[in-house]
Amino acid sequence: MIKSLRVKILISLAVVTVVGYALKFYRGPADEWINDLGPASIPYEMMLMLFVFFFVPEQKNIFPIAVGVCVVTCILEFLQLWKAPWLMVIRSTLPGRALLGNTFSWWDLPAYPVGCLVGYWYLRWIAGSGGNRSGSGESGDRLLC
Repeated sequence: MIKSLRVKILISLAVVTVVGYALKFYRGPADEWINDLGPASIPYEMMLMLFVFFFVPEQKNIFPIAVGVCVVTCILEFLQLWKAPWLMVIRSTLPGRALLGNTFSWWDLPAYPVGCLVGYWYLRWIAGSGGNRSGSGESGDRLLC
């Protein structure tokens, strides 16, 4: 069952990554709001959660993954205020900019918990539909992020 769950996670990762980049580089009505003020952050959270969940694909891990990703991405957002030369070199690349970001935005901070909540529900759904129900009834049943 874990193998089929990992396949679902990989497919989900591909879809969420494409959606995330599409939102980040969208050009059209309300593009500034979509690109820079939060909505593009939701797939980012989900992508990180799916990535971690691939390595620990048990339902009992979903809650700690959601909280951990939320905390780490909030820290990364504040880290964008730090303009250390070595960080700027990393941020000058597309992967570095996608992972670390380059501009601090207060609007991203509410989007991170929303993305974690959506990701939490999604991981619970694919874990449940994958038949991997270990850990149900534990702390994975609630989300404080």
